[in-house]
Amino acid sequence: MTTADVEVRADGARVDIVITGEIDLSNSERVREEIFGSIDNRLTEVRLDLGELKYLDSAGLRILFALAERLRLLQTSCTIVSPVGSPTRRVLEMSGVGAVAELQP
Repeated sequence: MTTADVEVRADGARVDIVITGEIDLSNSERVREEIFGSIDNRLTEVRLDLGELKYLDSAGLRILFALAERLRLLQTSCTIVSPVGSPTRRVLEMSGVGAVAELQP
């Protein structure tokens, strides 16, 4: 079983979510619950830091697309941070997640 750690840092109307490790089908439901549990309708910005994420499969991508849609409905900005050239960044770019969330290096 793979592991992913989710750390939530709330700062007023902004929340930073740092995910490390790996996200795949075996742990995606727990990761999704932790991320979505940190979102409320008072936020204006969500920043997702995937800089230390080593692996992301389609189950993880589904989480990101669902999060982006939820935040769109809440009129909350969504930024995903992932280093240029990293394996995770390449997966994000190929999936088209940049169309629904801002990608930053």
